[in-house]
Amino acid sequence: MTTYPYRPQFGEPLRLPATQWARRIREEQLVRRMAAAEERAAHRLGAEWHVIEWPNLRPPITAGKTMPLPGFLAIGPGGLFSVSIAQHGRSRVLIAGDVVQINGKRPSYVNQARRDARQVAKAISGAIGQEIKVFPVLAFVGNGTISVNGLPKDCVVTTYRELDKVLAATGRRITPSTADKLSQVARNPGIWGDASGYRWYAEGTTPGDKGTTRG
Repeated sequence: MTTYPYRPQFGEPLRLPATQWARRIREEQLVRRMAAAEERAAHRLGAEWHVIEWPNLRPPITAGKTMPLPGFLAIGPGGLFSVSIAQHGRSRVLIAGDVVQINGKRPSYVNQARRDARQVAKAISGAIGQEIKVFPVLAFVGNGTISVNGLPKDCVVTTYRELDKVLAATGRRITPSTADKLSQVARNPGIWGDASGYRWYAEGTTPGDKGTTRG
């Protein structure tokens, strides 16, 4: 009996090979776990903080590259913080300065967190017409042990359980009204692409005062 390759009928969904289905399921599970971790971390910050999920500013993933980290922008009393979430599960994490090692691999998590902060700062600064400092934060989610032998410079490293305490310890750099205005800027989809025509007025000013316009 001669067998022929299976050909799906019109209107019948395509059947993917078992390996592709398994890979797709793993990817979907990872996305769900990351989203849940991000939500848990954001909820711990409290009412004083504005949490905004930024658009995907990274290039597409290519073979052999580390998967981009999910994250969000936290705006509150201590300023603006770009929080990048790294999930390690039960695996042990070794940190030595900029080097992060998990299961023998060294993902560029610290550099990604810094890059995310720079991109967010560029978008918001361009929208309001003045330089805004955004602090990078790398928050780990998991039950595995985290061993530290020297922390990286210019990047806060913490766990999502301690994220609220870490950000609370930054003090009060901006007022609640400024945080609210910056939150409104960050929530505007236009700043993440073409911010021309977007207007933002500093605290205490009105459109009739000396405002800043980017064109």
